[in-house]
Amino acid sequence: MSEFDIIPPEAIESGDATDAYFDRTTETLSHAGRNPHVVAEVTADQFPTGEFELLAGLKDAAHLLEGLPIDADALPAGTLFDGGPVCRIEGNYLDFARYETALLGFLSHASAVATNALRARRAAPESTVLSFGTRHVHPSIGAMVERSALIGGLDGISNVAAGAVLGREAGGTMPHALLIAFGRGNQEDAWRAFDEAVDPDVPRVTLCDTYSDEVDEVLRAVETLGDDLDSVRLDTTGSRRGDFRHIVREVRWELDARDHADVDVFVSGGIDPSSIRHLRDVADGFGVGGYVSNADPVDFALDIVAVDGEPAAKRGKLSGAKQVYRTDDGGHHVALADRDADGEALLEPLLRDGELVREFDIDAAADRALADAERVGFPRE
Repeated sequence: MSEFDIIPPEAIESGDATDAYFDRTTETLSHAGRNPHVVAEVTADQFPTGEFELLAGLKDAAHLLEGLPIDADALPAGTLFDGGPVCRIEGNYLDFARYETALLGFLSHASAVATNALRARRAAPESTVLSFGTRHVHPSIGAMVERSALIGGLDGISNVAAGAVLGREAGGTMPHALLIAFGRGNQEDAWRAFDEAVDPDVPRVTLCDTYSDEVDEVLRAVETLGDDLDSVRLDTTGSRRGDFRHIVREVRWELDARDHADVDVFVSGGIDPSSIRHLRDVADGFGVGGYVSNADPVDFALDIVAVDGEPAAKRGKLSGAKQVYRTDDGGHHVALADRDADGEALLEPLLRDGELVREFDIDAAADRALADAERVGFPRE
């Protein structure tokens, strides 16, 4: 038995990370000699609702299905969707039935994280916005959170192991624990020790709210590190903030008054799009945590929509294979796949007879997300 409550990759790859009723379904259909050729679609809403969400998690979903004797189409990662399928699978049902649970899981949480990351990104397009949220989730999904945050347009990540998985360098400077370890009144010793110990390529960003007034600690940090200081970070506990915007403005004023306009002011702690919009003209950067990492998963479902070439669906679902389109006015249109429709078709080949026919690039997905956000006017406040 594992020391950690983590389902290993081999269990996911084998289809064992499934709901038990799919095992019962497989047993029953096999016993009855039934294995129909089906089309199944992953959807969150049947028709557009006006509430766009951003697709992520597709790399993991594709590798889950890779090697199965199926065809699959999907929206590109980093595409905003609003109703209709984000993924379509065609093949004999028993070839992929046990993978539904993991497939939905890969897409649901990642898409939610990416959506909230894009909301944060769009709240301050010209500011640095970083992902600080993996401490709020199970460590086994840290790389998923950081990849999704990057697809949503955030500028950097903080999780070291996730960075190794993604081929990205994690960033970060100092927590309050470092200041406290040096003791009250010894903040200068902590900042100086950090400057002496850490690689020169790491930005000198001092945390300036541990024991005393933010302005006081900021000015002491400037006196300690001088021109080597790149930024100051304010992570003041909510119960001590008061008017946080006023605090940030005061810090900015005092830095400018002492000819330190080049020192940036970075804020973190409970940051969301609303607070970003409130502070974006006085702060230079933001660290966003739980708002991104703890996003409520998108309520995806996988439904059979055709059996042996004939339309079929459960009550309340739309039968028939579909295509989705981006219309010229930025809308999202759902239509039957065999009918003509106006707009840019969004479902593209993902797998053909189990072979992966698409590559996954984080930067390309992030560029797509930002361009798509402009096109559809996301978010619609």
